[in-house]
Order: sequence, then structure tokens, then C-alpha cells
Amino acid sequence: MLVTRKDLKDGIVTDLVAIQARDLDAWLETLSAHQQAWIERHNFSAEPGRWLALPDASGGIDAVVCGCPDPFSMWALAGLPQSLPPGIYQLSEKSSAIDATQAALGFELGCYQFNRYVSNETNKKTKTPTEVKFVLDAGDELTEEVMALVEAISMVRDLVNAPAIDLGPSELAEIAVELADRHGAQSKIVNGGCLEKEFPAIATVGQASSRAPQLIELRWGKDEDPALALVGKGVIFDSGGLSIKPNSGMALMKKDMGGAAHVLALAKLIMQLKLKVNLRVYIPAVENSISGNAYRPSDVIKTRLGKTVEIGNTDAEGRLVLADALTLACEHGAEQIIDFATLTGAARVALGEDLPALYGRNQAQARALQDLSFKCEDPVWSMPLFDGYRAYIKPKVADLSNSGSSQFAGSITAALFLDEFVQPDVDWMHLDVYAWNLADRPGRPAGGEAQGLRVMWQWLSAHYGRR
Repeated sequence: MLVTRKDLKDGIVTDLVAIQARDLDAWLETLSAHQQAWIERHNFSAEPGRWLALPDASGGIDAVVCGCPDPFSMWALAGLPQSLPPGIYQLSEKSSAIDATQAALGFELGCYQFNRYVSNETNKKTKTPTEVKFVLDAGDELTEEVMALVEAISMVRDLVNAPAIDLGPSELAEIAVELADRHGAQSKIVNGGCLEKEFPAIATVGQASSRAPQLIELRWGKDEDPALALVGKGVIFDSGGLSIKPNSGMALMKKDMGGAAHVLALAKLIMQLKLKVNLRVYIPAVENSISGNAYRPSDVIKTRLGKTVEIGNTDAEGRLVLADALTLACEHGAEQIIDFATLTGAARVALGEDLPALYGRNQAQARALQDLSFKCEDPVWSMPLFDGYRAYIKPKVADLSNSGSSQFAGSITAALFLDEFVQPDVDWMHLDVYAWNLADRPGRPAGGEAQGLRVMWQWLSAHYGRR
């Protein structure tokens, strides 16, 4: 865990030397002959991710040296919390020229574990990194931001990892309301007959579940500030509906509310760090289930905007619930809308698990975000809203189709579908995220993951500024 210099009251602080291979020889010359022999004996070559404790004269730990990649990565120290002995560590001045703040962020994310459902007996046998502390020696504002980012990313991971049996639409609404209360925001939950009347697409998708669909709305900020809306897909579990998924495709579908998790975490950052915006958050929270009253392929349903949609596939439900939420965001005067959604498998086929697809009406802005994302190691890839594919979602019997007439360009046609529900003068961006790590990596354990969150925060913070 991160601690600040002023929070240190007692305890021994051990230097952590993060060294790149090109600086190893120069650093070795600063050590005693005994320590040089120790390093040679252990064949330490500053390989990224490898570490070695250096003994002092009494046999204790004088310092810890860790290999660091060149160029530097924020994940350079992320594997240490799971392996270092308990103690307090600080980045040594003898380290290579690395970004200490990013290193601290990666280190803290390396402490994350999701063990809510692990028994106490099992926990006793599992090493936890909570007794490993890292000193963040930065200014108050930067320290606050790093700690807020860790909390926000952990929030996304916790929500996505939670099984649907414990996180239904109403439970997600309770989390949102609690977040609003904590930060002095207003909250509103729409359900029941009011939802059926005002948000027909959301109601239709969720009607087959025993857990009623909800529309979650939060509001925070001053009316005179720029109007920013965040919209997140909150499908708490997606069976595919009557177009049922195979078991292999359904196994991870507790993560289909990953878009909602992202916008709640981003809203938390905005409120906690007081971004200068008039913020609205919209989350359609539903379960796409199967029963006698489930909506069917070939049904034509209405949306809040008034456009009709022919259902080609009940497993393309995310764009339907987002359509009503995007419409409401425009009605409330949003100048900019950003939506997050685990929307299409097509985006994963094109870009893989680690690279969310970013669609934006302002192409220059989207490409600038892409460039920024690689600098802060939270990559996204700008994709085109190619108008030539719009014909794929124009059926003969309704205004739109939710599945399209082509097997190609599925991520693009999904984005074009959403575009139909955003007013032309609104600056809109859409992130098609995976929200999941398939395997363990330093700082990024298998399971729920925040993607595009840090870069979007950086961009918003620079664009709007703080109060």
C-alpha cells in the first residue's frame, strides 16, 4: 500500500533501487566489495522483474535492487508487492531515471487481490501484499491523484469480478446511490411502470429477468460548468437471451456490466478530484435473461427517441439499452458524452483483449487520445465511424437493425447504431472495452480490469481543469 512521507511515524524504511541494465555497471561501483560479490554470486543482471535483497554488515537487508525495463514501464515494480518481505520501501535516489509517480502507481496496483469469496482458512495460506508499503514522495495534489486512481481502478476490478448472484440491477443502483451520497451528488433510479413508459428499449431487454431493470442517474457539479455525460452499459449478466450463448461464451458474462463499472469509477475520480464540469451519469442496469416473455428475434421494439429497431439478435442487447440512455443524456443538454461498454466480440477479434476500440466524432481528438493512451500505458485505438457501413443497420421493416446485414465490421456497425441516438451537435466518444485480463501479469491479475480509464481521466483533467 502507498504511504506518504508525512504519514511515516516509525519503522525502518528500506531503499528500493530500480535499475536498468545500461546503468548497472555504474551503480555497482558505488557498492562495497562484499555487496558486489553478493550480486555476482546471485548472477543479478538487472533483468526486468527480477529483484535481490542486499545484505548489510549485520546480515539484515540494506537495500533491494530490482531490474527495470528500458524504456521504463509503469509496471516495472508491480510484481514486487507479491514477493517482497513485509516492510516499508522507498525509491532510492540511486535508481535509474524512471517516473517515480508511475512506478508508485504500478506498485500499488500490484497489491490488488480479489479474495472476497475465499475462505479464511485459504486466506491464511495465501501471501497477501498488505504488509508491503511504498513511500510516495510527491506533492499533495499528485499524491491525492495517484491514490484516487488506485481506488478507481480497484473499484472497476471489484465490480467486474463480483458474481451476478450478488450484483444485480438493484445492487448496482445501491452502489451508485452510495457513491453519490458520499460526494454530495444527486441520484435518481427509474424502474417499474415509469421505466416501461419512458425507456422502452431498456425495459424490453430486461423484462425476462426476475430482477427488474433500472435506469441509474447521478448528477453532480455546477450548472454553469460544461455539461459532461458518462453513459455505461450495465448488463449485469448476459445469457444472450433467446439467441442464447454457448457455455464458453457465457462463462465471463458477469463482466458485461464493465461499462457501468468504468463510468462509476470515472465519476468517482471527477467528483473526488473536483473536475470543473457539470456531470451526469446514466447507467441502464439490466439482466439479459430467458423466459416466456423474453423479447424475440424479428421483434420490432421502440426506443425513447422514437426510432424503431428490428431485433436480429437478442445477444446484441447492449446497444439497445445504451440507445435510451444516450437519448436521455442529449435531452439533458450534454455537450460531451463518453460511453463505456463491453459491446462487441468483433472489437476483440480486431484488437485483442488489451486494446479497447475508441470511436469519436472528432477524429483529431480521438487520435490525440490514442497517442496519449500509449504514453500513459493505458492504450486505446481510434477506429472509424465509417458512414459507408451505415446501410448494414438499415432494415426494410424498421428504422434500424440491432444486428446488421453483414457479418463484417461488427464493432463499427455497433458504434454507428449508437451514433443514431446522439444529437449531431454533441461531442461523443464511445469505448468498446473488454474489461478483463485473461491471465496474470504484474499489477494486472486475471479478472476484471479498468481499460481506458486512466487515459480518459488524464484527458478530461487537462481539458476541463479542476476547481
